Amino acid sequence: MIAPMCLFCRILEGEVPAQVVAQTEASLAFRDIDGKAPTHVLVIPRRHVQNLAELAEYAAELADVVGLAARVAQDEGLDLGYRLVANTGSQAGQTVHHAHLHLLGGREMTWPPG
Repeated sequence: MIAPMCLFCRILEGEVPAQVVAQTEASLAFRDIDGKAPTHVLVIPRRHVQNLAELAEYAAELADVVGLAARVAQDEGLDLGYRLVANTGSQAGQTVHHAHLHLLGGREMTWPPG
């Protein structure tokens, strides 16, 4: 299911360019255009759902998104660690309301975030 006004759906449809780093039948990983770490990749499901909580209804697709993120982390050489972030809702900083993970790495992460 695609939402025509959704930026990530438009990327999936090839209407908006993105630097794709990996993909599966169910997920797509591409570089964030405003990266916050040396490695900042967004991993999205091909199915349009608002957030990760909604994606949980599709367990296999949720597992695919997380698995693709792990594969990209390995491919990017993030052996010392990486962070996966999922913002849910505007108050948490979600600006594109299509489920996605931020894969961040390549530098030491601070805690707590935000």
